[in-house]
Amino acid sequence: MDRPKLIKQLTDQNLTWDILVIGGGATGLGIAMDAAIRGYKTILLEQSDFAKGTSSRSTKLIHGGVRYLAQGHVKLVLEALKERGLLLQNAGHVVKKKTFIIPVYTWWKTIYYLAGLKLYDLLAGKWSFGASGFLSKTETLSALPTIKAKGLKGGIRYYDSQFDDSRLAINLARTAVENGACVLNYIQVTDLLKDANGKINGVTALDLENNKMFQIKATAVINATGVFVDSILRMEQHGAKPLVQPSQGAHVVLSASFLPGNQALLIPETKDNRVLFAVPWYGHVLAGTTDVLRKKAELEPKALEQEITFILDTAGDYLTTKPTREDIRAVFAGLRPLAAHQGNAQSTKDISRNYKIVVSSAGLITVTGGKWTIFRKMAEDTLAVTIKTHQLTASPCRTEHYPVHGNTLASDSDDPLSIYGTDAVVIKQLILTQPELSEKLHPAFNYCLAEVVWAVRHEMARTVEDVLARRLRMLFLDARAAIETAPVVARILASELARDQAWELQQISAFERLAMGYLAPLATKKESNFQA
Repeated sequence: MDRPKLIKQLTDQNLTWDILVIGGGATGLGIAMDAAIRGYKTILLEQSDFAKGTSSRSTKLIHGGVRYLAQGHVKLVLEALKERGLLLQNAGHVVKKKTFIIPVYTWWKTIYYLAGLKLYDLLAGKWSFGASGFLSKTETLSALPTIKAKGLKGGIRYYDSQFDDSRLAINLARTAVENGACVLNYIQVTDLLKDANGKINGVTALDLENNKMFQIKATAVINATGVFVDSILRMEQHGAKPLVQPSQGAHVVLSASFLPGNQALLIPETKDNRVLFAVPWYGHVLAGTTDVLRKKAELEPKALEQEITFILDTAGDYLTTKPTREDIRAVFAGLRPLAAHQGNAQSTKDISRNYKIVVSSAGLITVTGGKWTIFRKMAEDTLAVTIKTHQLTASPCRTEHYPVHGNTLASDSDDPLSIYGTDAVVIKQLILTQPELSEKLHPAFNYCLAEVVWAVRHEMARTVEDVLARRLRMLFLDARAAIETAPVVARILASELARDQAWELQQISAFERLAMGYLAPLATKKESNFQA
């Protein structure tokens, strides 16, 4: 993933790509990887960094969707359970099995939840992660020692999986590049090109690093920009009806003391009949999420005051110690690209969790909706439509059993570098040749200097934010620690990218401003349509 080398391909005016993907999140990267593996000349352009938006702001779960099953979306759950199993097989270094426990305080709820999860097991079939079952009160408190014991009847244990979303995104990008794709961040598509017949045959794009414009020709252009799909659609047709209704999900990150151990907590019924997760993640506890309709898409959405309060209050209803705002290490929000039925839905319950693929009269392929768990299937289906629409030479999908870059099932979970999978060995070799790179970035974390160097040289990290938010996850785990670490990261980046001191200082300043929003973002006004 050598950006200067890859970007040279944009200067070839005689080159026409088979497939050009706009958007470097889960959906776009999945499509680029699939297309490259099939042998198509593939290019992906991302206006910011890979997984900058929704794809780095999930609840970090690869799951069938217990809540969707309760809503009767059986087909969606079946599809997701299969994809969950495939991801454990193909990205075993990033995706791990996780035990979840639902505490129950009435016998009727015990029967209800257990019956539902037995159906969940049944639907998983050969992709099952293990049978769900009842835990006694003693067993439940042993697994979740910080939940309230008064009135507790026991717990329901079931299994799903957890992952690092932005780490998987980088691995998808690397897999695509290894198969011949050109994958670039900080390239903004500014317009769509059309041939004499009015059919889209490429894009105009701006390299945001050096302000250089490119015209890039392609047989097929795929709009996979998540919550921003409508902005690309309007380049083709001004005033096009919106396909997406953004829905915000907020999370707060707390000390591990609120939920010690490795078991995750699922709160099955919030005050508005939704669910809330509290999941151990990198030595912290990730709690969320909410579901709030938003009017517009943003690259850096902010959690609303009432979202933060809702998460803290709901967690406090179940935990012996109620978390407060002072306990928050980080807070972040992401926008789900939900596919709106009518474009004017008033509730997230009116909006599909599934995905849809739309072909415009000019041949633009747009894919929207979906979720991380089913990114591979979304890519497969999108390419099936693309091949048919643009009469590309047929090539079968091979991603069902194709290992993602770094894949290994034998990683040592106690090794801080295990998340890199097979790359861990190479990073350790880097440390052997430069022992000073073994130094920790921050005393509260196991991240080391070598990981920053690796991110710049091999993962296309271009800014302090790229490193501390998405190559490493410090900003999402402890915003204050990330701010303290920024100068060290900026110094390494400046050295690796041959930048001057002014650039280094600008990077520190820009990151500090960004990170302040992860400490205590407050809404400027209340939203009347708030739904946690």
